[in-house]
This record gives sequence, C-alpha cells and structure tokens, in this order.
Amino acid sequence: MIATLGAKAIQDMINAGRLGRFAWRAITTSARSCARRQTFPLVWTQMNIIGVRSVPVVMITGAFVGMTLAVQAYDQLAGMGLEEHLGVLINISVVKELGPVLAAVMLAGRVGGALTAELGTMNVTEQIDAIRSMGTDPIRYLVAPRLLACLMLTPVLIIYADLMGVVGGALVSFLQLGINSRAYWNFSAYGVELWDVSIGVIKGFFFGGAIALISCYKGFTCKEGAHGVGQACTDAFVASFISILALDFALAVTFKSIYLTFWPLKSLVG
Repeated sequence: MIATLGAKAIQDMINAGRLGRFAWRAITTSARSCARRQTFPLVWTQMNIIGVRSVPVVMITGAFVGMTLAVQAYDQLAGMGLEEHLGVLINISVVKELGPVLAAVMLAGRVGGALTAELGTMNVTEQIDAIRSMGTDPIRYLVAPRLLACLMLTPVLIIYADLMGVVGGALVSFLQLGINSRAYWNFSAYGVELWDVSIGVIKGFFFGGAIALISCYKGFTCKEGAHGVGQACTDAFVASFISILALDFALAVTFKSIYLTFWPLKSLVG
C-alpha cells in the first residue's frame, strides 16, 4: 500500500511538472502571438464561441445569485432593523466573491468541457500530429487563441454576472420585500467601492487563464478512445473547479493584505 501511494504521489508530481511546462509554453507563445496578424481571426472565432455563447448561462447564474441572497439575508437584517442595508450585503457579496466564482465555475463546465472535448478528439484522431507534421506549432495554432480569448472575455462575463446579480437582488428587494429603493441604493453607493468591483474583475483574468490552460492540457494529453475523451473532460472540470477555489482564496488573502497596507495611506491623503 505504501508503494502504491508513493507511486501515485510521484506520478502526480510528474503530471504537475508537465502541466507547468505546458502552461509556460502556452503563455509565452500566446504573448508572442499577440503581435501576429494571423492570430486575430483565430482569436475572434474563439471569442464568439467562449464569450457570446456563454452570455445566457452567465446571465441566469448572476441573476439568481442576487435574488437568492436577497431572500436569504432579509430576515436576519430585518430582525435588527437594518433591512435597508440589504443592498450593501448583496452587492459586495456578488461583486467580490459569488459573481466571479460562480461565473467562472459555469465557464469551467461549459467552455472548459468544450475545449477539452474538441482538442481531445483532435488528439485521438491524430489531427494534432498532422498539424505538427506540417511544420505548424499546435500550441500557437490551437492553444494560444483559446487562452487569449479566455483571458479577455472572462472578466467581461464576470462584470455581466455582477450586473445581473445586482439587478436581480434589487428587483426582489423592491418588488417582493418592499424595501425603499432610494435608501437601498444610497447605502449601496456608500458601502460598495471601486476596489470591490476591481477585485472581482482581476480575479477573472486568473480564473480564465486557469480554465483555458487546464482544459487545453487535458485535451492534449487525453487517452485514446471515447472513454479517454470523456475522462479528460471530467478531469478538466474537477481540476478547474479546484483551481478556481484555490486561486480565489489566494487572491482574497493577497488583496486583503494590499488593502490593509494602503488603506491607512488613503486615510491620510483624504
């Protein structure tokens, strides 16, 4: 049993090293591809697939997050006579945590699974080897456009999810719970800062990069057959979901440290 666990740990370390090497190569290739005019049509196609077709899913997710927060948090605040502060709780929760994380999870399921299945099928049918045999770098041709599209559009989709969450929470608060709209928006304006919104947007770059890199890597390294492609899609979603949660924790700690460092300076300037 010890030998089995040791072999599994060694294999996991090898896979992590391969993923790191693949990610480094994909990032450097994507950076160089930004200056190539031939890359723009490929990126544009992926932007349509990744961004435009994900709008309905992100819209529904963001709206129901805000609506659910309004229903769940109202009783606690109303018991203390603070129901007009409900907008602060909803909007901060949506723009800093729930909006970015849930939007990224939905993208990991929809976009990540599609990327893994597409590249995995190309790998199984030896299309990637055919691209390589023609002297074309498959990383530049297949991975770079997908990575650039995810990096550019994930923050935009997160902003859209935040907007729908704010609107959904406000509609439930006004129409169902009967909260004064003017007080609701006034308290929200004082409680939510540009820093809070920026945190969620910045997280989108990291979440989008993680989803694209993990999904492309799983597609490039999937096993043969339909079972191999299906297993790669499952592994890609699980790995993307865990990486999103880990990145969210690490970024939350980092941004909190940054805020605590510069907040006293802001107070002195103000």
